[in-house]
Amino acid sequence: QVQLLESGGGSVQAGDSLRLSCVASGRTASGYAMGWFRQAPGKEREFVAGINLIGGTTYYADSVKVRFTISRDNAKNTMYLQMNSLQPEGTAVYYCAADKALDAIVGLTYKRVDYWGKGTKVTVYS
Repeated sequence: QVQLLESGGGSVQAGDSLRLSCVASGRTASGYAMGWFRQAPGKEREFVAGINLIGGTTYYADSVKVRFTISRDNAKNTMYLQMNSLQPEGTAVYYCAADKALDAIVGLTYKRVDYWGKGTKVTVYS
């Protein structure tokens, strides 16, 4: 079992930055691919960014490429999401995810992911 705890959400103005963190406990994070998903009110949960076990390969949704950066520090069992130039459409609850299979994180559906955090809310005002 892996427990995931997100932090770093908040309310910001368009153009501002935030950094989200996700701390894994229970099992070492280095055994899992990890990623960030988000869910806006009334919408389906969607993939934002993913990272492989050692952090050497990253993946991004087209909507956040260039502006967002995912990273991980396995020594700290922590994953990060640096979000720059935030826009109002980025308003959502952001969820940390972990799975043994990278495909579950970066694949076509979020429904295969084994472990989820409870989410951290990000609100971007125009």
